[in-house]
Amino acid sequence: MPADPQRRAALLNLKLRALVRDHLGHEIGDISATAPVPFGRGAALVTDGTAWLFLAEQPERSLGGALAWAMRQPASSDVAIIAESASGILARRAALFDLPISVWHAVERLLVPAVVEPYPDLGPLDPAHDEMRALIAEGGAEPLVEHGVLVGEVRGLEVCRVVTDATTGEVRLEVGVGAHDREAFLMIHGGRPTVEALADVVTSVELHRREDAPYHPLNKLGEERFLRWAVLRDPERIGAASLAVAAPPVPRVNVKDPVPAVAVGTTVDGRPLVVVTSTGIDLDLVPFALDAREMHDPAAELYLVVPERDASPVTRSLAAAARRPPTVVPLG
Repeated sequence: MPADPQRRAALLNLKLRALVRDHLGHEIGDISATAPVPFGRGAALVTDGTAWLFLAEQPERSLGGALAWAMRQPASSDVAIIAESASGILARRAALFDLPISVWHAVERLLVPAVVEPYPDLGPLDPAHDEMRALIAEGGAEPLVEHGVLVGEVRGLEVCRVVTDATTGEVRLEVGVGAHDREAFLMIHGGRPTVEALADVVTSVELHRREDAPYHPLNKLGEERFLRWAVLRDPERIGAASLAVAAPPVPRVNVKDPVPAVAVGTTVDGRPLVVVTSTGIDLDLVPFALDAREMHDPAAELYLVVPERDASPVTRSLAAAARRPPTVVPLG
């Protein structure tokens, strides 16, 4: 796709029109008349009472935005989602809404019904990696496991990760915030004792991972995970009796992209509970959170914990459209 945003949008619109036209078997009219509202993550149009949306950018994180767009279109009663990747995840999440949603996988110019993708098998942690837990704790970080990866966090920010060298098969603890930072740290401090190196990083990060800390890049990364850390320390703050870290429904790609954080536990009256924390106006929070509950315990209560300023009307509208609506919990 071209870098120019206007040209890219025009090409995506043309692609969507061609896909829908070929699928329906007839022309669909002037796109300017059928799609008065832009859709930033791809293209959208309304025809014959159906809102069609082509998800071109991060489709696995775009269902919420697509539904928010479709719900604002008075001429649409059905929603049709098209994607060239992650359509199985989209189909899985679409089924959790009380809305008429179809999901299609685009194969060149052909639309085929998306097949629901099963949840990943979390499985046990590699025993060789598990041996690194004590080292992480000794360095002052909190050991956490998500999707078979053992990391160390400081108040929600990953500062180390256990990896297996692809060439030698050696299991080692790499210190740093993110892959590039870990690589640079290894090059500069390769011979330094890992516990000592980790302890220094933990001390530096702790200075900035506080609610009252002045602006710093280290307190802007992983804000949603800082919120989870705060809730885990004081679960009664949101009406929970106990909480523990849990894996998200899809693995996190890197530490720099904001992705909601998941915890599981019980409410104060003993009911099973799934908690998903997020910051900012994340349009995909509701589909992500519904997916997380379905993976961990479909019968559980679901709380969406966000800062009070981020408990937006669109988040509440999407929550209300779920088959089992979650509870939005704003924190002041």
